[in-house]
Amino acid sequence: MASISELHQQLISKERSAVEITQEALERINQLEPKLKSFICVTAEKAIEQARQVDAKIATGEEIGPLAGIPIAVKDNMCTQGIPTTCGSKILENFIPPYESTVTQKLVDAGAVILGKTNLDEFAMGSSTENSAYQVTANPWDVERVPGGSSGGSAAAVASEECVVALGSDTGGSIRQPASFCGVVGMKPTYGLVSRYGLVAYASSLDQIGPFSRTVEDSAILLQAIAGYDPKDSTSLNVSIPDYTKNLRPNLRPKGQIRIGLIKETFGEGLDSSVLQAFTKAVELLQELGAEIQVVSCPRFRYGLPTYYVIAPSEASANLARYDGVKYGFRTPESENLLNMYAKTRAEGFGSEVKRRIMIGTYALSAGYYDAYYLKAQKVRTLIKEDFDKAFAQVDILACPTSPTTAFKVGEKTDDPLSMYLSDLMTIPVNLAGLPALSLPCGFDRQGLPIGMQLIGNVLKEGLLFEVAHVYEQSNNWYKRQPQLDKVIF
Repeated sequence: MASISELHQQLISKERSAVEITQEALERINQLEPKLKSFICVTAEKAIEQARQVDAKIATGEEIGPLAGIPIAVKDNMCTQGIPTTCGSKILENFIPPYESTVTQKLVDAGAVILGKTNLDEFAMGSSTENSAYQVTANPWDVERVPGGSSGGSAAAVASEECVVALGSDTGGSIRQPASFCGVVGMKPTYGLVSRYGLVAYASSLDQIGPFSRTVEDSAILLQAIAGYDPKDSTSLNVSIPDYTKNLRPNLRPKGQIRIGLIKETFGEGLDSSVLQAFTKAVELLQELGAEIQVVSCPRFRYGLPTYYVIAPSEASANLARYDGVKYGFRTPESENLLNMYAKTRAEGFGSEVKRRIMIGTYALSAGYYDAYYLKAQKVRTLIKEDFDKAFAQVDILACPTSPTTAFKVGEKTDDPLSMYLSDLMTIPVNLAGLPALSLPCGFDRQGLPIGMQLIGNVLKEGLLFEVAHVYEQSNNWYKRQPQLDKVIF
C-alpha cells in the first residue's frame, strides 16, 4: 500500500477513488485476519460510507486534506461513537460509547476512513497482546511470534498493510515496543500534546496516544492531525503545533549541529547481541550522516522499571474501580447481594494480568505502604526526569535500542510476568519523564525479525526527532522491507 502523500496525489488526480482504496484495504483484512487477528472489529460499511463522502467532495472540486480517504485503524481503547470499544476486556464486551474521543473526532473531521478497532492487551496492560480477552494477534514477520504490546493489533495491521497508518496508546512503551517487533515507525509524543479525552485510562499520568506508520513522513502527517490543545482534557498542553513535515530534510544539518547521546545504562546484561550489532551500525550511519555522537549517563534509568510497576498499577487500581457492574459494561448474571455482585463482576470480567496490577496498585496505595512504595516511586520518577534534563544539556537527542530483544514466541513468557515486563526496560523511563520518543527499524536479526532504534527528544521536540529519523530512514532500505505473508494467506 502506498504512503499517505502518494495516495493523496492519486485521489486529487482522480487516478483512484477513496472507495477503491478502502475496498482494497478491506479485502486485505478479509484475507489476512483469519491468521493475523489484528482487528477486534471491522467497520466495513461505515468505512465505505466515509470513503464515498471523500469521493463526493473530490467530484465537486472541493479541496481535501492529506488524511482524506486514507484507511486508518484505531486501537480499541479509544471511544468511538456507535462502535464497540472493548479495551480487549470481557468487562466492556458490549460497551458502545455514546461519544467520540477527541483523536477519533479529529480523524473523522479530516476525512480519514476508519476501518475498525485493533486488538490490544486488556486495558493496555501487557507487552505481547496475549492478554486480550478475545484473541492473540500474530506478528506478520513470523505468525508464531508476538507483535509486542499493548498496541500489537495496530502495529501488526500497519506492518501487514491492512491499513496505511494506525493509532495506538503508550503508557510504558506500548507504541514503540510493538513498532520495533513489527518493523514499523512508532511515535510516543510529549505527554499532553495529544488529547486523552475518550482514551480509556490505564495510568493517567503516563498514557499518551500516538501514530504507527511505515514511514517517518506518514507518522509526522498523522501526529499533525491529532495533536493540539483540548479543553476537555485537563492535562492537554496549550501550545501551537508546528508543521512537522517541514522538518523532513534530505540531509542532516551541518556536521556537529545535531548531537546524539548514547545512554550508557542501556548497554548491559539482557541486551541481545543481534540487537546491539544492528544498533551499533545504525549509530555509525548517523555519524556518517553528520551527527555528533557521544556517550551520556542517566544513572537512574535502570530504576524506571520498578518505579513504573508501582506508579502505573496504583493509578490503574483507581481508574479501574469504576467497573463494578452498576454503571455500564459486564455484570455477573447471578449474585446474592450488591457486594457479592461487585466482587463476582470484577472476578469474571477482568483477566489475570489486570487483576495482578490492580492488586499491586491497591497494596501500594494502602495506608501502611503508601509512603514506602508510591511516594518513594514518585520521588525516583523526579530523579529520572532530572537525569534526562542533565543529558539534554549535553546533547539534542538520546538514542538506545527500543527493546532488548526481537519478537519472542507466543506463550514463551506468559508464565513469567517479570520476564515479560523486561521487554519495556528501554521505553518506560521516557513515559515517567513525559518525553517524546520514536522507534524506527534499524535492521534485522539472523531469523529475519525486525530490530528497532529508539530516539528520545526533550519536551516538545517531536520535529527534531522526525528530522533525524527521516534522514536515517532515507539512507537505508530497512523501511522498504516487507514481511512475506504467504504463510498467513495460505
